[in-house]
Order: sequence, then structure tokens, then C-alpha cells
Amino acid sequence: MQMTGNTIFLTGGASGIGRGLAEAFFARGNTVVIGGRRKALLEEVAAANPGMGFIEMDVENPASIAAAATELTARYPALNVLINNAGIMPFDNAGGQIDEAVARRIVDTNLLGPILLTSALIEHLKRQPRATIIHNTSILAYLPLAPTAVYSATKAALHSYALSQRFMLRDTSVKVQEIAPPWVDTDLIKRSGDPRAMPLDAFIAQTMAGLETEDEEVIVEAARPLRANQGPNEHALINGFNASLIANPIPV
Repeated sequence: MQMTGNTIFLTGGASGIGRGLAEAFFARGNTVVIGGRRKALLEEVAAANPGMGFIEMDVENPASIAAAATELTARYPALNVLINNAGIMPFDNAGGQIDEAVARRIVDTNLLGPILLTSALIEHLKRQPRATIIHNTSILAYLPLAPTAVYSATKAALHSYALSQRFMLRDTSVKVQEIAPPWVDTDLIKRSGDPRAMPLDAFIAQTMAGLETEDEEVIVEAARPLRANQGPNEHALINGFNASLIANPIPV
């Protein structure tokens, strides 16, 4: 994608990968607007980056999505980049009872939210001379983490949706890119500082370099072996991956 001269809306921009991407794009001279539920944190990010805009919104709520889309297109008619970044990652147990309310919240946030927000903005994006939709999935879309089965499933579904969307937009001005982070050192699982996680600054730097290309998927170098999870060895790879984490579990 073109990395300058854009008007960008990014969900989940108050912390973690979202904030990192927002600030990286803002530093390149783009107009950046961040969205999220936590108004105080949005204000904090905007204050740290004078000129950055924000919109309070809830990607779980279709009415909030519709209202945000209306406000965005009215206030920022040049909007041409949408980054669907917001996500939640509660732990669960697919071998036991799943909390229905939590599962629905994960699906609404991680999958339906990006679908509905993109749908609300797609006709506006098509009218731009060039536009980009970026979906933030996860390397767990290809290599599911068993203790976060619902999260992993939503990311796999969003990856699938991005493939279909890219095809359907092939003859328009809108391009679709996907970033699929490995474990990055953020507060997504309410724990930071684990040495197994990729440092956030390194992830952002490598991801921005990848987005400069026309690559449909932007995968940082450390995650490439996991992205190559295809073929008849898939089950053995997934079982071995999860067995290794059972032996050395993520603290929760």
C-alpha cells in the first residue's frame, strides 16, 4: 500500500498493536483516527500525538458501528484506509464447558465487528482513487492455540473472509491486506514482559516494512514457519505446538 497521504481509521487504537500502528502511520504524515471503547485511553493517545483524531465506538455493537461509520465519512471525507485491529482473547476450554456470553463477545468483537464495519464503509472506500482494508488476524488463524479455541477460530474465519473479500474487490480501487501477528508483547492477555513474545517495536517496524509492499499477507520473519502450516502434517504440527505450551504454559 501507499504509506503516506492517507486518511486512516484504525479500531482498537488505544493500546498494543493498534496504538503502535496508529503512531507509526501518524509519524509518516498520514491523517489518523483511532477508535475504541475506552475513551480515557483514546484521549491519552491523541494527547500524546497532537492532531490524531479519535472516535469512541464499540465494535461489538452494530448500532455503534453504524454511528461511527456515519461520523467518519462526514468528518473525514478523504478516508481511504480501514484497519480492523480491535480484538479480545479470553482463554477457554474446548474440552469442557464454554461460557456462551464470553464466546459470543469474542465472535462479535473479532469477526462480526470487522465484517460489519467494513460493510458500513465499503461503498465510501470504493469511491476513493485508492483505498486499502487491512485485517489484523493472527498466526493462530493457521496454528490454533488450544486454550484460546474460540479466539483462534475467529481469526481463522477472518482470514477466510479476507480471502473472499479480496477476490470480490479485485476490479475496484480497494486492496485488501492481512497482517497475522505472532505472540507480541502487549496487554492482549493481560500479561506483558514474557521473553517468548516478540517486542512490540520490532513487530511494528517489520509490519510497516511489509505493508509498503503489495503483499496480500504481511507476516513477520519469526512467524513465517508457523504460517507454512499446510498439508498432511498439519495435525501433528498443531498437536506438537500445543503440547509444547502445555509443558511450558502461558501464565494466566
